[in-house]
Amino acid sequence: MPPDDAFRTSTDRGGPARSGSPAVRGPLPAGAPEPPAGYAGEPLLAAKFVPPERPHAYVHRQRLTDRLASAATGPLTLITGPAGAGKTTLAASWARTGPLPGPLVWLTLDSCESAPGDFWAYVLEGFRRTLGTTPRETAGPPGADRGGHSRLLRLAALLERLPRPPVLVLDGFDRVRAREVAEDLEFLSEHAGPGLRLVLTSRVEPLLPLHRYRAEDRLAEIRAADLAFTPYETAVLLERHRLSPAPATVGLLTRRTEGWAAGLRLCALALQQSVDPDAVARSFAASPGAVADYLLNEVLDTQPAALRDLLLQLSVLDHVHPDLARALTGRPDAAELLDRLVRGNVFVTRLPGTPWCRLHPLFAQVLQAQLHHRRPGLAARLHHRAARWFAAAGDADRAVGHAAAAGDWRYGADQAVRTLLPGRLLAAPGSEALYRLFSRMPADLPGAGPALVAGACALYRHDAAACRERLAAAAHQLGGGASGPTPEAALVHALLTLVCAPLAPGQDDRGLRRRAGEAARQFDTLLERVPRPLVERHPELAALRCAGLAHVLLRTGELDAARRYFTRAAGPDDGPPDDRGTGRLRHAALGLLAVTESLRGELTAATGHATAAMALADRTGLPPHRRSGAGHLALAIAAHGHGAHQDAQRHLTRAEQCPDTRHDPTLRVECGLLRARLHLARGRREAARSALDDCGPAPSAWSARRLAAARSAAALARGDTAAALAAAPAAPDGTAPAAALARARAHLAAGHPDRALRHLAALDGAALSRPEQVDSLLVRAHAAVLTGVPDTARELLARALDTARSEQLRAPFTEAGPWLRTLLDGTGDRAGPATGHLWFGVRWGDGRSAAGTPYLVEPLSHRERQVLAGAARLLSADEIAAELCLSPNTVKTHLKAVYRKLGVSRRREAVDRGRELRLL
Repeated sequence: MPPDDAFRTSTDRGGPARSGSPAVRGPLPAGAPEPPAGYAGEPLLAAKFVPPERPHAYVHRQRLTDRLASAATGPLTLITGPAGAGKTTLAASWARTGPLPGPLVWLTLDSCESAPGDFWAYVLEGFRRTLGTTPRETAGPPGADRGGHSRLLRLAALLERLPRPPVLVLDGFDRVRAREVAEDLEFLSEHAGPGLRLVLTSRVEPLLPLHRYRAEDRLAEIRAADLAFTPYETAVLLERHRLSPAPATVGLLTRRTEGWAAGLRLCALALQQSVDPDAVARSFAASPGAVADYLLNEVLDTQPAALRDLLLQLSVLDHVHPDLARALTGRPDAAELLDRLVRGNVFVTRLPGTPWCRLHPLFAQVLQAQLHHRRPGLAARLHHRAARWFAAAGDADRAVGHAAAAGDWRYGADQAVRTLLPGRLLAAPGSEALYRLFSRMPADLPGAGPALVAGACALYRHDAAACRERLAAAAHQLGGGASGPTPEAALVHALLTLVCAPLAPGQDDRGLRRRAGEAARQFDTLLERVPRPLVERHPELAALRCAGLAHVLLRTGELDAARRYFTRAAGPDDGPPDDRGTGRLRHAALGLLAVTESLRGELTAATGHATAAMALADRTGLPPHRRSGAGHLALAIAAHGHGAHQDAQRHLTRAEQCPDTRHDPTLRVECGLLRARLHLARGRREAARSALDDCGPAPSAWSARRLAAARSAAALARGDTAAALAAAPAAPDGTAPAAALARARAHLAAGHPDRALRHLAALDGAALSRPEQVDSLLVRAHAAVLTGVPDTARELLARALDTARSEQLRAPFTEAGPWLRTLLDGTGDRAGPATGHLWFGVRWGDGRSAAGTPYLVEPLSHRERQVLAGAARLLSADEIAAELCLSPNTVKTHLKAVYRKLGVSRRREAVDRGRELRLL
């Protein structure tokens, strides 16, 4: 065939010869065959017809090769993704290992093959190499401009006659820019029918009618999200680089790179050079150099100037809206350019179902560095514009963040107050980012907004003194304006004043309640002046108001009212998980509600609410240093009330590790009181005294009386009656039961039961908590013993037992003293018929060990004793059931009853308690 009758496409007519293909330099060896010629007569490079070798530390990903093998059974498979996503590696791995539906024709493309003549010369040579020959009508060097479509038809006919359809893999199809190539490829695919399997790898979608192929189910796609490495694949990749990182490091790298293959490989190479790869990975200092070079050379510098400039300016954003892109850059075509970036897989992705886009975080990091280098000072101006745009759009979080990044702290703080963000700072689980943002704000910044935000940040870190200082400064600023403060600013000031009130040092209880009430009334008035939609977006406001009032009531000892307000602040028990930003507040309110209930002796409810508080913290992901210790304190008080001193000690230690119990004066006192009681239970009298001294000054008259009563009890434990009387607080009226009980006990110890009863008379008709009721009955019973009226003493003891029974309250009895044993000795270790089925298993020690603690228990039934005996022999529930001819569920029910009656939570504890009480 003459040279001018060779194969040409319909789009090469009349075009000049192309000389873009690289030529082989230097003379060929003697006798070597002449290589096949391209469109311009230049040789075709053989390396382009061979799939690339697997890279070092290659990770075989079976899920992708299986998917590609399945997809390649159809006419067209498209693998798209950004640079370094692993497109070529996947296709080459599959091409080398199969399974393939037919013979493979591989062609690696570059910009030299963008002209139709060069492209088809390579394609035909690929078919010739694979099939061994091509028909005369499609062979020979290209040259003439006639018969292009007829040659495509002849090639299609050749493919259609083959016994197995060949697979044509065009790697890097995005480098072929000529639209005519896509048209001719579409023509060949249409006419070859099932005789051709086409696989394309590309950074962008090719100029093929993909919409029609999708509708006709003729297209299989593997996209960037599919190519992303999973954490398991990341771990395998790192192992191939001889790295053994911790699982947390693997997860961190996978998240930061979003599974981007090239980024992971570059990070792995950098980690190999570090002596502590885990530490480097956590700081993510390993990759910027290598990753930045790759992204600059392979991605940024390959874009047109307009797209490069747009990318640099958008790098200050975490999310990009087309309107925001126009406002930020001033370009009317910014939305169109943004769409080009998305379609071009330039590490910009669109959020599904929205017009919003986002940059890959690593790419954004590199772009930000380039922005500061190439356009100094522009970043601050861009942040300034973004802050105004987000503020107008109602996105306060991003507006504040960009204002801070621009150094415009005054604007950012004013926006935070105007949108009521300080309340969310105190209530939401994820508020640490907002706190970190404003913790960098200059301390001497003028204005009410900065002062209020600084006050909220002080409360966030439990610094009540700094909060009060900033609130005073804000009050001065709010009162100095000609038009008065905005409702939002005044509302935030009133709310912070209320929440901060119970954290202040010792104050007069009446004055504290008055100031808290005034702040609450001011808050309610201002709330009506704030736009209703804004209030509805901040449900934490009402909850914070209730929590502040409840905290004041807890501090002053008004436990019943405090419980009601804490219940409102905590929200309904069956409420949804934290989906409105109040999880941290609800967690703290539930814990404080549990503390209030435990102090009232409602141990069952306290345990339930404390457990719910911890579950809520886990569900909302609160970090340990942001969790409240109130729940653990409530569990410690409940465990002590049940006589489980080891559990009480464990929970108390955990409570004292939390920041709020160290900074809240009321919780600090309650921790000290409980620790002193635990020390006294073990005979550590000096340690108990030290624990009380460590409580510091009492924050209220109620706490002061409780501390004085505890010091009196410690003196009684030392046998110092005079010191006990001196330490006991004055009991002015029935509102101070702790004082009356302390003085009554001291007088009993001094041998003056008549004086003790006069102090108890002040409690007649008073609203006492359950522990106070039991203590009052026991003190009266002790007085009856001393006055020689044992029947009255036993009757009072029976009433005390009945009062304690529902909550399994043991502490008042274990702390009552040896007189109780004397009373029991007269009844054969029973308290008489009036006590019902409650009894004491008592073993008196010397007061210096836990072995001397008596336990209040409910007697076990015969069957429960048999089940406990089986547990002591280490039998399983099924084995006990088989031995006793019971069902396993019945055995488990009996075990639960045993745990409840013995006041334990585990089998081992039940066996130990049973042996101590001589039940086994």
